[in-house]
Amino acid sequence: MKQKVIVIVGPTAIGKSALGIKLAQMFDGEVISGDSQQIYQGLDIGTAKVTVEEMAGISHHLIDIRDVDASFSAHDFVEEATIAIEDILLREKLPIIVGGTGLYIQALIEGYHLGGRENHEEMLKLRARLEEYSDAELQQTLEIPLKEFNRRRAIRAIELQEFAVGERENQESPYEFYLIGLEADREVLYNRINQRVDSMLEQGILDEAKVLYRNYRDVQASRAIGYKEFFPYFSGELSLELATEKLKQDSRRYAKRQMTWFKNRMAVKFYDVFSLDYPENVIISARGFLESDKF
Repeated sequence: MKQKVIVIVGPTAIGKSALGIKLAQMFDGEVISGDSQQIYQGLDIGTAKVTVEEMAGISHHLIDIRDVDASFSAHDFVEEATIAIEDILLREKLPIIVGGTGLYIQALIEGYHLGGRENHEEMLKLRARLEEYSDAELQQTLEIPLKEFNRRRAIRAIELQEFAVGERENQESPYEFYLIGLEADREVLYNRINQRVDSMLEQGILDEAKVLYRNYRDVQASRAIGYKEFFPYFSGELSLELATEKLKQDSRRYAKRQMTWFKNRMAVKFYDVFSLDYPENVIISARGFLESDKF
């Protein structure tokens, strides 16, 4: 039987971290961050990084593991997340991946590791092209037709055709992933995002953004939503009010893109965080997954 891993995904400000900690408390687990920006040291407020108090004694991995001027790719995430999963399982605890970076999480689940970093990056470029193909074009491109056509599997099969060396079958993951998605009414979510940005200003996000602006303007971390929106304010091109509104707008658009990614590209079971039976319905579902030989 495969070893089990829970994955919590969804848009920014939906409450993923809180649910991850709750499930870790209930099922003796540890959290692995699936966020591309929480890896950076010193970028706490703008990335909505969980505080020590919020962790409530639950161990968190892949947070504060890079200097702010370092680069980090989906390939790096797959490697380091796999190490963290193995470490947690060896201690007979439950790995719980929590994050909103769809590319990273999909790369881990679908096993983008063939051929090392260079092939991995090329594979991601191929995937972007394949996403534009119609279903008919994908079927024509497949060397070996699928018994039952599925768009996501077809794209993965074509990638393996191009990049697998020797044996063309995908290397089966030793883990069984259960994907939990969080969602909410769009207007309610957008209000939460706006409130989060206001709270970040009160907590001192401008200080973090100013460090990036003055010292690390061209690094990967500075291109993230949450900091670059304030650069025009620091240079005198925008008022603080307009820069803040730009951050809110970019965050709302990012949330929309996140939901599109998780709903269209991954097999996620979604739960409304404002339903009357939340989070009990998630807890029941997670327990069923963990206790069943085949969920």
